[in-house]
Amino acid sequence: MKKFMYKKINAFTSRLSQGNPAVFIDLVLDTLSNDEMLHIAKEHQGFVSEVVFANREKTGLIKLTYFSSECEVNFCGHGTIATMYEIIKNDNVLMGLKEIEINTNKKGKLKVYNEIINEDAIYITAPDPVMYGTELTRKEIAQALMIETNQISKDFPIDVIDAGLKTLIVPITSFNTEVTIYPDIHNLKLLCENNDIDIILIFSLENKNVNVIAHTRVFAPKFGYLEDPATGSGNSAFGYYLIKNKMWDNNLKKIEQGGDDRVFNEIKLKVVNGKILFGGKATIKISGTYFL
Repeated sequence: MKKFMYKKINAFTSRLSQGNPAVFIDLVLDTLSNDEMLHIAKEHQGFVSEVVFANREKTGLIKLTYFSSECEVNFCGHGTIATMYEIIKNDNVLMGLKEIEINTNKKGKLKVYNEIINEDAIYITAPDPVMYGTELTRKEIAQALMIETNQISKDFPIDVIDAGLKTLIVPITSFNTEVTIYPDIHNLKLLCENNDIDIILIFSLENKNVNVIAHTRVFAPKFGYLEDPATGSGNSAFGYYLIKNKMWDNNLKKIEQGGDDRVFNEIKLKVVNGKILFGGKATIKISGTYFL
């Protein structure tokens, strides 16, 4: 029987918000098959959205692999924040480094910026963006979201950008509309599957908090759950969307995320050397041993 260090960690926690939970399983020098990792992730359906498996390559580089209960996930931003925040904070060598390179199974090498001492946060370089664009109409998207077509704003474009996950970005006319949208997971999953979309991000530039640039929500039915409460990859795609449409000056910005059923979570975005970084802190909820 194999056993591994196991932790449930909430990423992007701030003040009263609960963040977004992920499970971190430390394989150290061991490896698991895809079937074994998927089996473990299926055990966690309804408990966390993704399980992150970390092992050390021969070079010493930390490699992360992500699974939802449905499949391997190309990239998981909140899982990376949760895992790397915990690893760095408990490693004296890594705590002394400002930049740490990691490897990911599908998106290659990324940089982690250690700001735990100064900000109690770490930042992750989002994968380089791919600008896809989309021919999806407001009517098609509105039907999938179960809203009126006129509730999708004409002031900003609908777009598809991949900064870790292929993200459909949809502007909503008002904050009150945006936070009260609760679509049917099956209809939304069909839209994603039929159009090769990983996640759907809706946003409003109206905010209750004057210190944030926008309010977002992210739906991820492809991965076996309706809504992601705090998202690194989706908000990174949104950051590139803001830059593309000249809606952001590249200074540090905060984004609020979540529906009206929760305390909003907070994601930090900034630009370093032309690349978007997303950041935040993490909080351990469960620590123990996983037996396989």
